[in-house]
Amino acid sequence: MKGKATPVNRRLRMGMIGGGPGAFIGEVHRKAARMDGGIELVGGAFDINPRKSKQMGKELCLDSKRVYGTYQEMIEKELKLPAEERMDFIAITTPNNWHFPMARDCLQAGFHVMCEKPMTFNVAEAKQLKKIVQKTRRVFGLMHNYTGYPMVKLARDLVKAGAVGKIRKIVVQYKQGWLATALEKTGQQQAAWRTDPRQSGAGGCLGDIGTHAENLSEYITGLKIKEVCADLTTFVKGRRLDDDTNCLLRFNNGAKGILHSSQISIGEENGLAIWIYGEEKSLEWHQEHPNYLYVKVPDGPVQVWRRGNDYIGGVSPAAARATRLPFGHPEAFFEAFANNYVNFADTIRARMARVKPDPLALDFPGVDDGLRGMQFIDSVIASNKSSRKWTKFKK
Repeated sequence: MKGKATPVNRRLRMGMIGGGPGAFIGEVHRKAARMDGGIELVGGAFDINPRKSKQMGKELCLDSKRVYGTYQEMIEKELKLPAEERMDFIAITTPNNWHFPMARDCLQAGFHVMCEKPMTFNVAEAKQLKKIVQKTRRVFGLMHNYTGYPMVKLARDLVKAGAVGKIRKIVVQYKQGWLATALEKTGQQQAAWRTDPRQSGAGGCLGDIGTHAENLSEYITGLKIKEVCADLTTFVKGRRLDDDTNCLLRFNNGAKGILHSSQISIGEENGLAIWIYGEEKSLEWHQEHPNYLYVKVPDGPVQVWRRGNDYIGGVSPAAARATRLPFGHPEAFFEAFANNYVNFADTIRARMARVKPDPLALDFPGVDDGLRGMQFIDSVIASNKSSRKWTKFKK
């Protein structure tokens, strides 16, 4: 990985909450965090069932003394260890309803935190968590992993440099088909908690993948959504949360937008894509083909910018930093997670050394992005319930 700054030259010790047997995202976090050799998983509380947590610890070949039955036990016992052995940060990979109390307790105990999205269960918790992050001065990362792709960073830097001109329109979509039937009623673990309002919160598809689309649109463009006009639908009979989202957007520079997320679109796998239309050029990126960014001009052929080429780094140092392999060797999902972990870890190292982090290392989502995500969920739900055409973005 190019351009890494490591003020403290050692592996960071990582703990984890969640990611037990049968979990999907916890295993992704573990593999991604270890990818660059700067982070070591030393323990965790992997499941709400202590027996399953112990099982996971055995599968991961961890010291049984550092595999805990509850996250509270983990915090208590880790704090008793010498500073040179204690966990440096804790990754939270549980269902949404646990994010706030776990992040709060970890931060207040002095641990840095990497948290899955959406950040909290509701806006009130998100606002409170922001205050806690500010008060504790711990590093807080939010795993909006799609910001970690090199070509997403290139798109952002092209926009920032004015290459597309003033942005007029943004179209962003995230289409899946895996919840086209009542999969949650079959005992499938991932479907069960994501469609349960007690665990997922007020948004189903909206919270799970709609927030990724919202975050991507604001990350690349640097703009902020100021109004929404939304239509939420629950197509699958008996489901308690939305499984399809359609939104019109207004941005703070006058640009207009369309955001569509769906988990009932049969045949779609993980169809996150975005189109940015400016006065001079447009950009197009697809998560299922992430190593290519399409640049379109008024009177000429479509340009295909390809990850790993030297010309990318000349325009976007952030994209170069996020690149591991030469061109032609695909980088994708795990690497995007890993890029956020590398920047998060380098920022922690700088904090430990009491030096300013490399500005490129600060390029990972944080508590402000998490608050925006929760406010987006609230705004869309309010718009869906309202008889008015437009609803102001709730703050």
